[in-house]
Amino acid sequence: MNDLTVKLLREQFRIDEDIAEMVQTAEAQLADEFRKQDEIMEYNQYKVLKAFQDNRISDMHFGWTTGYGYDDPGRDALERVYASVFKAEAAIVRTQIVNGTHALASVYLGLLRSGDELIYCSGTPYDTMKTVIGLDEDNLSPGNLKEYGIRYRQVELKEDGEIDLEAVKAAIKPDTTMVALQRSTGYSFRKAFSTDRIKAWIEACKSVKPDVICMVDNCYGEFTDYCDPIELGADIMAGSLIKNPGGGLALSGGYIAGRRDLIDRIYYRVTCPGIGGECGLTFGQTRTMMEGLFIAPRVTNGAVKGAKLCAKVYENLGYKTCPKSTDKRSDIIEAIVLGDPRKVEAFCKGVQQAAPVDSFVTPEYGDMAGYKDKIIMAAGAFVQGSSIELSADGPMREPYIVYFQGGITYEHSKFGVLKSLQSLRNAGLL
Repeated sequence: MNDLTVKLLREQFRIDEDIAEMVQTAEAQLADEFRKQDEIMEYNQYKVLKAFQDNRISDMHFGWTTGYGYDDPGRDALERVYASVFKAEAAIVRTQIVNGTHALASVYLGLLRSGDELIYCSGTPYDTMKTVIGLDEDNLSPGNLKEYGIRYRQVELKEDGEIDLEAVKAAIKPDTTMVALQRSTGYSFRKAFSTDRIKAWIEACKSVKPDVICMVDNCYGEFTDYCDPIELGADIMAGSLIKNPGGGLALSGGYIAGRRDLIDRIYYRVTCPGIGGECGLTFGQTRTMMEGLFIAPRVTNGAVKGAKLCAKVYENLGYKTCPKSTDKRSDIIEAIVLGDPRKVEAFCKGVQQAAPVDSFVTPEYGDMAGYKDKIIMAAGAFVQGSSIELSADGPMREPYIVYFQGGITYEHSKFGVLKSLQSLRNAGLL
């Protein structure tokens, strides 16, 4: 930041100069880390470009049909591009998938049948997936996996947050149908699983049962490294379009990518038996979904660098963070142990004040569908609930961790850090 920018921040946004200096210092300390992230972004940008060119994307793919959506060339082309980007045999990319949890549930309900066994290899899944599986006895929802007779077990992580590969191998039995891994942290305090750890997990699972289906919850992980789980040997993966791959432009939707035979079966769950992928209106969104995917590597890069900056600033202040500012990243989320519910509130209020939309709103904690604890969430976004846009949230429970993520541009993510600090100071908590 030059003097003119610091002056603007002070006069227009009431950011104290010493807070701006804290952030500038952290930026300088991260110069090498930012260079590494830029190299990953550049590689992924060219990879995405090649997928568009190989699939001969044309202006004709930006139109849309009506009614059932039969013979929609844009929808079909979009799914081919996604498959190409992620090195998958096929992909489902649909506005009808309402969020990442829906995409994951479509995988499980599309592939698993009564008597089949699903093993989670990353410990307890996050709250909304516990509802899908049927783990929350106090909040059982109709249609969960347990109700359909699908057996579930989980393998806990090691104390250091690593996958317990030996325990995973011991857990897989001849009748185990699917093993699943949650790449990102959810509301836990561990590092997201890097590509080399995901690869080791897949190899371990296949060494015991070669035909076991390896499923990766890829939410928040796309374009944070040089490759994604399908290239590492995963059979299927899924995620949300209002996280990394939508680039901030997708208005809704989710994706599923992987083996063609599995995708064909999942289509019949996303729509219905007998219809599969033949129907599904895109509502004129193919242009924005394609453009969002095209810029997704750069948008994700800005979010990753913003997360690293957030980590460094708060590490310099003595807070415990995960991952550390210099750790290898595998998602866009930064967790900070604030240790005080008042600090979580102040942090989220600052991030909300940094938003281009609803900056005047004061976030308060409350009940949220699918979550057991009360949640506070700062999310002033162009797309409601978009996690690739600047946001901060967390459950109001000890040890009071706040989760910071997103920013369509690095500068906006950086501004979120500035406002979080200023909000803490204004509350007398910094």
